[in-house]
Amino acid sequence: MSAPANAGQRRLLPGPPSLRRSGGRRGGPVPGLRYQPAPPADPAKVAEVDRRLEAWARQLDLFPPAWSGDFAGFQFGRAVVLQHPAALDLDRLTVAGELLLAENLVDSCYCEEDEGRGASRHGLGGPLLMAQSAIDPFHGTPELEKEWELGMQADGPLRSYHWALKDFARFATPSQTDRFVHDIARLHLGYLAEAAWAQTRYRPKVWEYLVMRQFNNFRPCLSIVDAVDGYELPEALYARPEVQRITALACNATTIVNDLYSFAKELESDPEHLNLPQVVAADEGRGLKHAYFRSIDIHNEVMAAFEEEAAALALTSPLVGRYARGLSDWVAGNHEWHATNSHRYHLPGYW
Repeated sequence: MSAPANAGQRRLLPGPPSLRRSGGRRGGPVPGLRYQPAPPADPAKVAEVDRRLEAWARQLDLFPPAWSGDFAGFQFGRAVVLQHPAALDLDRLTVAGELLLAENLVDSCYCEEDEGRGASRHGLGGPLLMAQSAIDPFHGTPELEKEWELGMQADGPLRSYHWALKDFARFATPSQTDRFVHDIARLHLGYLAEAAWAQTRYRPKVWEYLVMRQFNNFRPCLSIVDAVDGYELPEALYARPEVQRITALACNATTIVNDLYSFAKELESDPEHLNLPQVVAADEGRGLKHAYFRSIDIHNEVMAAFEEEAAALALTSPLVGRYARGLSDWVAGNHEWHATNSHRYHLPGYW
């Protein structure tokens, strides 16, 4: 993939995101958490995917040099190698990494309240609409389409979405590509709900928070497992309610994992940031330690439902079974990435 000719004239993103580091146990799984072990990540694959992703990001000027440490610390290559152990080839792993990087750029640069990066919850709908347009093309007059094309190269988040989807569409079927576009729209809806609650200082009930997180979650990453593995779960199967349910359960379980591992970091940087333990504590009128342990229990119930229903559904069709295994692999790999990424995460001192 080659970048447009005017890449050097693009606006770079402002200063690097802040990754605060402080006390608490680093590394290892949350005690009592239900999870499946993941196959070790092949170091050679990780290094090659990281090399390709860094070259791609630099070619598109996705972020300034000051962000390089955070790019390395995220461990994009290790994340996708762990999450897609059955990936067909390195090209597909690399594109999974491009999509993951793009989603994190949009979240970090548009959604997280940070004046240094120009991010704000206020007026978030406009930037997210443009971000959606980067993967869901505008159709109009030739002149206006040309203006749209130029607009989609205006900053790093838009460029990352636009070019990552083009790379994905080279090996994904039109149905798989359209599936991803709709899953990103779900994600943006979740971002908007979270931003609206922050603006109005609304404190959701636990069930309301988890509804929001069913949209604001990892679904765009999980629902590409068939494309990355080199086959297609046909739309007629993918759309079945029971397949949609195991997809949602997998996404919800792994999103609660993210809440648990990022809890301590978020508590330090933004004590009012919504996450499951904070919501449980407010909803039940108990302390954060109790709420954290209760959140582990909620995760374990969701994870058990996913494992049981996915196993039963896998027996109904070889293709559905392959897709269910792909979801399970992604959930296991993503947990391993969270549990071992001490650059980003540490656990609270509750044990």
